[in-house]
Amino acid sequence: MRTIGLIGGMSFESTTIYYKMINEAVRTRLGGLHSAEIVLHSVDFQEIVDLQKAGRWDAAAARLGKAAQGLERAGADCVLICTNTMHLVADEVAAAVDIPLLNIIDETAKVLSAAGIRRPLLLATRYTMEQGFYACRMAAHGLAMTTPGEAGRTIVHNVIFDELCAGTVRDASRAAFLDLIAKAKDEGCDAVILGCTEICLLLDPNALPLPGFDSTAIHAAAAADFALAGEMKAAAE
Repeated sequence: MRTIGLIGGMSFESTTIYYKMINEAVRTRLGGLHSAEIVLHSVDFQEIVDLQKAGRWDAAAARLGKAAQGLERAGADCVLICTNTMHLVADEVAAAVDIPLLNIIDETAKVLSAAGIRRPLLLATRYTMEQGFYACRMAAHGLAMTTPGEAGRTIVHNVIFDELCAGTVRDASRAAFLDLIAKAKDEGCDAVILGCTEICLLLDPNALPLPGFDSTAIHAAAAADFALAGEMKAAAE
């Protein structure tokens, strides 16, 4: 089994979900009391948020790059950034190490493409929805991603940072998200991406007006696939 390196803490609410999902996947596939080989570097999220607000993405990239290097030294065979927003600097982090970075956008796009999706709605932080890096990477996979209007983006961003990242889940916020998804369906979207790793705390991807794709679950599954690639090949032989 290969070792998974996680850069977490952004927020720790979703990092705990990664840990649980990856270990559950390994136990399901290998049986018994098997669990994943994981190395975790959990950052102080407030420091990262301050850099985001200041637009200091270079400093944030350097911070996560050092974390990735530490994971590599600790024996990780791959690295995951356990947040969508910080994939804005994923290329810089990947360049800092000699092990592969499993990119959450690419992994999500592959699942969407396999499902025949073409025009997904993205719900995420304002940075992820507006900076362009997510849409460009999705476009490379043939996906014409869209986002809510300005008012909708503000609602989603504020719920993520003010509520979900603090462990607060409110029915009123769930209703607001469902309204945005229903509107996107009326406008021709064929799926919705839960493009922030905390949104799965609020929404069940299987109970939405559109087919839902949870980027957290997809990313965690990709990590388990990577870790168990050797075991699955041996079992097949």
